[in-house]
Amino acid sequence: MTVQETLFVFSIPIVLGIIFAISFTVEPRRLINGWLFNLFAVAFLFTLALAILGSSNLLLISVAGTLFVITVLIVILIFTLHLFWLLWNAILVWRREGHSLSNMLTLYIAIGLLLLEIAASFGRRFIPEPIYITLAVFFSFGGLYILLTLYNFLTVLILYNLRPQPHNRTFLIVLGAGLLHGDQVSPLLASRIDTAIKFYHKQIKKGRPAPRIIFSGGKGSDETISEALAMQRYALGKGIPEKDTLLEDKSTTTLENMTFSKRLITQEIGEAPYKASFFTNNYHLFRAGIYARMAGIDANGVGGNTSFYFLPNAVIREYLALVVLYKRRHVIAFGVIVFIALVQLLRGW
Repeated sequence: MTVQETLFVFSIPIVLGIIFAISFTVEPRRLINGWLFNLFAVAFLFTLALAILGSSNLLLISVAGTLFVITVLIVILIFTLHLFWLLWNAILVWRREGHSLSNMLTLYIAIGLLLLEIAASFGRRFIPEPIYITLAVFFSFGGLYILLTLYNFLTVLILYNLRPQPHNRTFLIVLGAGLLHGDQVSPLLASRIDTAIKFYHKQIKKGRPAPRIIFSGGKGSDETISEALAMQRYALGKGIPEKDTLLEDKSTTTLENMTFSKRLITQEIGEAPYKASFFTNNYHLFRAGIYARMAGIDANGVGGNTSFYFLPNAVIREYLALVVLYKRRHVIAFGVIVFIALVQLLRGW
């Protein structure tokens, strides 16, 4: 390559990286940040590969080539064993978390994929060739679209979890979750509260004023007290002064958590400026951030840890919730895929 061509190739990841950094800094609660980061990552890796190959350093080329092959093999292994790990995860969640519909997502997906693979293997014997190819086109493009959007969601979820929150907050909003036995904080909910308590103490340790913790969550049909009250009692037991706590005990959804918490903040300080962070589990963090934006709260989140075995099921649930939230764009995308499949059908006939 000429010097000009080399400079152009190397400038692409730099420009994409700057665009991503600006977008993520201005508003981290957008799905487009995932696409921008992935474009930057692909451009960077491509440029890095060109630089390594152009270095003529055999040792460097060998190490890089080995790492690339190992990565490809890991990806192939994951796709090859996808049914096994989905079923394994489903069994694990079944044993530890109960048999609710939301806890069985990995099981249903495994069954659906198994049936699809059986149909793909034997369907050609019973379905006319043009229809079979049309269905193959639809499921191939549809599956690719789902994988790409899921990967983008995972990217932006990880990026959002890695975003640090300054310890200069006025309010800490802890989002509620279902209670055990109607009045006890679950381990999942305790993770959120403990993360907020840790943040609270660290802010004080830095010599800044203590933030007020808003516990947000109403009373479910199977609960004897509100989630907010249960959370407050848990925090008081951990040494948080009652004067530094507020209760928002009317909300039943994450959007209401944010909307009603904002009202409570306004009641407390009027229109005075404030800084807030919200606390939930790491898998739920990004969607909660979207709802905070919808409610008009200029706040980003801190994610509490979640048991590793529960993450696949929880992340899939979050992805599906975002699909519903942005259903219009997904309907349009699948409309295009259906159109492509129908074109293939007409060509086949």
